[in-house]
Amino acid sequence: MTLYGNLATALSDFDQAMGLLGVQSSVTTFTESDFGRTFQPNGNAGTDHGWGNHGLVMGGAVNGGALYGTFPALALGGPDDSGGRGTWVPSTSEDQYMGALAKWFGLMQTDMDYVFPNLQTFKYQTPAFI
Repeated sequence: MTLYGNLATALSDFDQAMGLLGVQSSVTTFTESDFGRTFQPNGNAGTDHGWGNHGLVMGGAVNGGALYGTFPALALGGPDDSGGRGTWVPSTSEDQYMGALAKWFGLMQTDMDYVFPNLQTFKYQTPAFI
């Protein structure tokens, strides 16, 4: 929990500094990782690379206080487990997540399919967190 506390303090301090500078609505901070960890440990008492993960988005232009996507059913071999070891299939793709950020950064809607060619394969739209 110490690392999460450190992260929370750092993000709060950064957010306050952006507010003092008057640029809070012009700055968006986000985390990005293209893999998670398996739920079930491996033979070395560690975990292997998984698939889904969580991302954080913060800034004055962010529609905060909401969760986007759905949490997986935490059942080994369940409907959201792609390999029987807790390799959760994400409900929101990296293309959707990064597409929302790219739109905020100014990418035109007409260029979305070129920049994110897999975006059209997902049944849900890009989250509107910004």
